[in-house]
Amino acid sequence: MSGHIDSPVAVVTGASRGAGRGIASALIADGWRVYLTGRTVTDPGDGGTAVSVDHRDDDAVAALFKRVDDENGGLDLLVNNAAAIHDDLVSPKPFWEKPLELGDVLDVGLRSAYVASWYAAPLLVRRDRALIAFTSSPGSVCYMHGPAYGAQKAGVDKMAADMAVDFRGTGVATVSIWMGILLTERFRSAFAGHPDALAKTAEHAETPEFTGHVIDALYRDPDLAELSGHTVIGAEMAQRYGIIDEDGRQPPSHRDMMGAPREPSSVVVR
Repeated sequence: MSGHIDSPVAVVTGASRGAGRGIASALIADGWRVYLTGRTVTDPGDGGTAVSVDHRDDDAVAALFKRVDDENGGLDLLVNNAAAIHDDLVSPKPFWEKPLELGDVLDVGLRSAYVASWYAAPLLVRRDRALIAFTSSPGSVCYMHGPAYGAQKAGVDKMAADMAVDFRGTGVATVSIWMGILLTERFRSAFAGHPDALAKTAEHAETPEFTGHVIDALYRDPDLAELSGHTVIGAEMAQRYGIIDEDGRQPPSHRDMMGAPREPSSVVVR
């Protein structure tokens, strides 16, 4: 893998396209050495290594983290982003009139995040500072795209909260990040032939790279431990860190419209 030997090391799951690809690209630009996973991942260029991984296959995930360990002796950041998104996700139909396969996001999306975190944890705890970031959305608290999608987002938010309890005292933090409307290639293609409409929508949206820069800033935040276990809104964290998106835009928080992240209880039952 290319990059300076002292560069921190990250794994970004589900980085074939969209949010994961943008997050990985931003981390590379911010000086990280990044392993990008997906069933089909193209060469990301200098600073990144593409690894073909089907996140339904636990053995393939185990092999990924063994490789990371063998090549780096540890890990600084895991971004759990892989998710099985069906083409009918945004259909307005009730869940029982959509394909059953929409429930696959509870496998690749929720369970896969647990599995990746399980294999990554022994590598992360070797570092003085490390982070697991989950990509999430307001769909964890409001109705968005149906119950399977909502359960997956609520699940990763809760996973971040509960893993933080287990990681206390290790130097590893866990944070779930609500992303906004993402200007992915797929999203942009929906506005083909309508540049004015795309430009208007873009005023309220953010690039996939934006979240990557937020994650980099989170990792470097001296108060990271205080954020561990919490779900944060990416746009609000960007304001905290002075991060702006392309063309100097400051993506808005949708807290008032979509709802606020749930605060985890302080109660711990072993």
